[in-house]
Amino acid sequence: MAIDKKEGEKGKLFGKKVIIVTPDTYMNNSGLAFKKLVMSKKQAEQFVVLQDELDLPLGKVKLSFGSSSGGHNGINSIHKALKTKDFVRIRIGISPTTPSGKLKKPTGEEDVVKFVLGKFKPTELDKLKKSKKLVRDALELLVTEGREAATMAIHSKQ
Repeated sequence: MAIDKKEGEKGKLFGKKVIIVTPDTYMNNSGLAFKKLVMSKKQAEQFVVLQDELDLPLGKVKLSFGSSSGGHNGINSIHKALKTKDFVRIRIGISPTTPSGKLKKPTGEEDVVKFVLGKFKPTELDKLKKSKKLVRDALELLVTEGREAATMAIHSKQ
């Protein structure tokens, strides 16, 4: 279920051995791509998922561990497949905000689907490009220094 190889792409990231998996499933079935790779709770704790997040402002990056899906169907699928919530999520905000900073996320299920599958405006893409550095920093810290150090560093940068 991942990159035409059962194990994903093996390589090094920041000097550490990693496996990078890009599911070829629909998002709602993401767990199927990881079920054969993550065989234990210890392996799950080293697992990192990058995800879009409607509950965060566009471009904001947060790390979480062991938390609920917040209604994200892809994360629900991973929870079910791995039989645990104990893995790291790098949550990348996609919701627009009002000038005062309040989230303007879509409400109905149909609106959410349309929004998530829609295109970003050029100004929104600029914000997302800036968050790319935070995601890269988060991955580097996760791989080299661990979950706690990564979480503290990334959350303090925003």
